[in-house]
Amino acid sequence: MAETGDGFHSGELTVIGRVSTASNVTLVCEVTGTAIDGAPLRVVYKPIRGERPLWDFPDGTLAGREVASYLISEAIGWGVIPETILREGPFGPGMVQRWVVGVDNHTDRGDRLDLIDLCPAGTVPEGFREVLRAVDDVGNEVSLIHADDPRLQRMAVLDVLLNNADRKGGHALEGLDGQVYGVDHGICLHAEYKLRTVLWGWAGQPLGDGLIADITAFAKQLPGAFADTLSAHITDAEIDALIERTQQLLDEPVMPVPRTSRPIPWPAF
Repeated sequence: MAETGDGFHSGELTVIGRVSTASNVTLVCEVTGTAIDGAPLRVVYKPIRGERPLWDFPDGTLAGREVASYLISEAIGWGVIPETILREGPFGPGMVQRWVVGVDNHTDRGDRLDLIDLCPAGTVPEGFREVLRAVDDVGNEVSLIHADDPRLQRMAVLDVLLNNADRKGGHALEGLDGQVYGVDHGICLHAEYKLRTVLWGWAGQPLGDGLIADITAFAKQLPGAFADTLSAHITDAEIDALIERTQQLLDEPVMPVPRTSRPIPWPAF
């Protein structure tokens, strides 16, 4: 993506906070200068030196996988992932991603359910899909649900292509601009099957024509110059696996069903 002139690519980052619940060092920063509207530009910065090694993702960096995931989302034309780059920061090179200004459904919209939420078991509201039933931390039976929303379904399809191993409830954000964004893609794009997600509500259902058309156009870019771009961030084997997953989805344009005994990440939120 071309530089926007708001300092995102080169402005100095000033740390203003840290996401304490994140597994790896995740810092909230403001960029020197101002955005177009005059407000400081806010970003998330994850320095590579703050990454915890993962035995099952030994190649490359989590930051590189986040950037590769963003590039794939953009190449398909879906804009699901906020702009994400590799650049220098106060603690060395790392992933920098534009901050999503999100809707707080529990204040902004009258205590509405989130896109991914819990409800009492068997009381799934209209416009939502049930993923599973479980028992919460105080012993109540609940249903894990997500919105039956085409913006969220597009994210679910992207996760299949990315082989996302960690789509938690808190990783889907409804922006004030009306878009639905996905964040935290550090453990995506493994060559082996790793799909773990809370977005199983469409399992076994056919993809719509619009989604198929977008994936078809994306498949024509692989292999080629785009694959060369991805090679800076992920391995050749992982690129080959991406090509294979893309073609499999076109050969059988149906949302997959879970293939493992642990299809949902833990914790789910």
